[in-house]
Amino acid sequence: MPAPRDQALDLVVRSDRVVTPSGERPAAVGVVGGTIAVITDRDARLAAIDDVDIGRDALLPGLVDSHVHVNEPGRTHWEGFETATAAAAAGGITTLLDMPLNALPPTTTADALDRKRALARERCAIDVGFWGGAVPGNLGKLNDLVDAGVFGLKCFLVDSGVPEFPALNPRELATCMREVRAVDSLLLVHAEDSSDLRPGVDSTSYADFLASRPASAEVRAVALTARLAMQLGTRTHIVHLSSADAVPTIASAKRAGAALTVETCPHYLTLTAETIPDGATEFKCCPPIRDARQQEGLWEALASGAIDCVVSDHSPCPPAMKHTGTGNFNAAWGGIASLELTLALVWTHAQRRGFGLSDVTRWMADAPARIARIPGRGRIAVGYRADLVWFAPRERFTVDPRRLRQRHALTPYAGMTLTGVVRRTWLAGSPSRPGGGRLLTARAGVPA
Repeated sequence: MPAPRDQALDLVVRSDRVVTPSGERPAAVGVVGGTIAVITDRDARLAAIDDVDIGRDALLPGLVDSHVHVNEPGRTHWEGFETATAAAAAGGITTLLDMPLNALPPTTTADALDRKRALARERCAIDVGFWGGAVPGNLGKLNDLVDAGVFGLKCFLVDSGVPEFPALNPRELATCMREVRAVDSLLLVHAEDSSDLRPGVDSTSYADFLASRPASAEVRAVALTARLAMQLGTRTHIVHLSSADAVPTIASAKRAGAALTVETCPHYLTLTAETIPDGATEFKCCPPIRDARQQEGLWEALASGAIDCVVSDHSPCPPAMKHTGTGNFNAAWGGIASLELTLALVWTHAQRRGFGLSDVTRWMADAPARIARIPGRGRIAVGYRADLVWFAPRERFTVDPRRLRQRHALTPYAGMTLTGVVRRTWLAGSPSRPGGGRLLTARAGVPA
């Protein structure tokens, strides 16, 4: 597309590796009013207020992380909007969607959503939207949350870990799906079947913890969810899949026409049960990190399209809740904080398997935006928001927890050497900054 001749550009970014929906190419990307106005030859003469040449580094679309637990209000000492969005921006994420738990109160009513928005306003370095929660107590009233602008509803089929967010039983799940379909929203499902879980025992053995949450629990719950999604026609999304054993069911449901999408997370793609030391409770999450066979199956499912996207499931807590002193997996909180590292983690391992930056940005930018129906994000394309990431794909670094911007310096990735450094993140054509983000609603992704 030729450069506009009658319009001054606010920003031009030039790169040998601009990652577009059609692949990588040398290009110059011109921005006007926060929107990509032109993509043209790398060395085209363009008049702009700011002209940045990033050389052989890559220009990516801003990532969209649709699975983040910010925990404000009520548990801001776990993580809050200021720290979470600062970490996200440092990791190339320009839009995130906040989960309805573990905040107090959880986002299960429109009033709770209003309270969360009031606290988040002017504290965010990137754009933030919200999921609502579906629990037994608000079935029949989910339209209130949808009308208030949530991007969809999240439910659990197993104990969530916090008492204020109870799980749905199979009958309630079907009721919820009918309601979500009626309001043309999206249902997110934590798919583990409690009947397949085994009682936890106080132990420092990771093998004991893994055995308490077997892959069969996911397989059974995914099968139920997929069957109901097919029968009821509800747009349904499986969160944080860790078991590749469930992929055949997912692929079959998709082929049959189910409106079913699936995510996995960096910890399932980069860590394996065989390498987790006993007592290393920083690795605990639910569902758990499984063995290398399951991990390879997840990568294969990403390649085939059975799994649609990769998101962080950033789920932090104060270090004391991890019980690192005793190494007791049963007592430790289950969750991994990784917002700032997500892109580098996935890229480090994806390139080893022959995937390119186009694959990574499809999984981490385009697909999450499309699934959540956030328009104009996740791609470098004319007419899209100028959410951009200057990424050095060859540069290596060692993870130092003390330098991470998340609230607590606790990570299972400490000391790991990763490839890929975010040098700069632009939000609507301007460098991201504290307070520079907007709050979004599901009504066309407009500011709340």
